[in-house]
Amino acid sequence: MDFPGDEALHESARRVAEALQQQKLMLVTAESCTGGWIAKVLTDVPGSSDWFECGVAAYSYEAKEALLGVNPGTLEQHGAVSEEVVREMVAGALARMGGDVSIAVTGIAGPGGGTDDKPVGTVWIGWKRRGGYAQARLFHFAGDRESVRRHSVAAALDGVRQILTG
Repeated sequence: MDFPGDEALHESARRVAEALQQQKLMLVTAESCTGGWIAKVLTDVPGSSDWFECGVAAYSYEAKEALLGVNPGTLEQHGAVSEEVVREMVAGALARMGGDVSIAVTGIAGPGGGTDDKPVGTVWIGWKRRGGYAQARLFHFAGDRESVRRHSVAAALDGVRQILTG
């Protein structure tokens, strides 16, 4: 996978913006390893207040529980970087922040924090439309911290665009 540059990320954000505007939908984000980067790229698009509701960067277990309603038992049993947690994050973002569509990301960007089961570059991304089922996908990105985070942002934007455009 090529390293997505700033222009590629901004072009993806513009495509997401167009799809949201056409459908008159509002987007929310719940980010862990990307630390608000998805929200930043999206709000770089002029007029983003017409389709971007809000975003939260929730790194700690406590923040995921308090801000997104992630169940403490889910975190304890599966860990923050899991399909179960990203599904609760994406659903919690819609339930607590409003909007019509949500993106959630949780992963291990490195350089530390990886394990044999979940090495650095392991990222779960979730997407959900209000009234629909949460979708989640596991990614394994190579590279340093910035590369893992940049690939995560690109994949999150691509996934939401696919949901919006069918």
